[in-house]
Amino acid sequence: MKFISYKLGADGGETWGLVREDGVVDLGARGPHGTMRDAIAAGDLMSLGEAGMSGDPDTVLPDVTFLPVITNPDKILCAGLNYKDHVTETANTLPAELQLFMRSTNTLVGHCGEMERPKVSDNYDFEGELTAIIGKGGRHISEADALDHVAGYTIFIDGSVRDYQKHSVTAGKNFYKSGPLGPWMGSADEIPDPAALELTTRLNGETVQHSTTDMLLFTVPYIISYISRFTPLEPGDVIATGTPSGVGARRNPPLWMKAGDRIEVEISKIGTLWADVVDEV
Repeated sequence: MKFISYKLGADGGETWGLVREDGVVDLGARGPHGTMRDAIAAGDLMSLGEAGMSGDPDTVLPDVTFLPVITNPDKILCAGLNYKDHVTETANTLPAELQLFMRSTNTLVGHCGEMERPKVSDNYDFEGELTAIIGKGGRHISEADALDHVAGYTIFIDGSVRDYQKHSVTAGKNFYKSGPLGPWMGSADEIPDPAALELTTRLNGETVQHSTTDMLLFTVPYIISYISRFTPLEPGDVIATGTPSGVGARRNPPLWMKAGDRIEVEISKIGTLWADVVDEV
């Protein structure tokens, strides 16, 4: 099943729902939970989704304004240098342990939304990433049990301001409206093996990244287990797993995103996330 967070039109109230072939079922209006995160936390996501498979849809997909899949995550954690080919292109040595950084919620953008290229830099880069959404929280989760803690998977575009990233990772990875998340969350039962997916990033229709998730240096179960050592994971937490080679900063000449560009990331069994680049006003 595919679940989205959305609103109707530009001024509609925020809700969440189930995406079907014939339209969208508003589960926020039909059930006791106003957000997808609340439904995940209550353990009701799949039962509400099953109930939403019957009856008429409430709207059609072209009429919705997509919001970030999880609009109010407690944590957004991101793996860095987690594909061998990306480590090689950045001239780094293979990390002995998982590299992580955090993002703030106000960096998130919905599917079909706008990424802001900041006034202070032209070095606006792209990174396509498989992303896990935590379903069942916990601490000290074993690798063997880690996938049981996943509600589903989505796609993240890690818009990175490279010159500010040289100042600090926190700065370069936390510019406002730099992180599209979506288009929806595919439930974990439809993606039993997150290491068997194909990832393609396109800039203005041209392929700039292509890889498979079996190339991750640190697997999804390991990432979840590692994070849970130092902080309790909560339902709705967002975990981006890193990007493969092909980023703009490592091209000659560098390939930076600019206003008017469209960036899209496709991951098999999930779908395609895209956003348009605009200049900060």
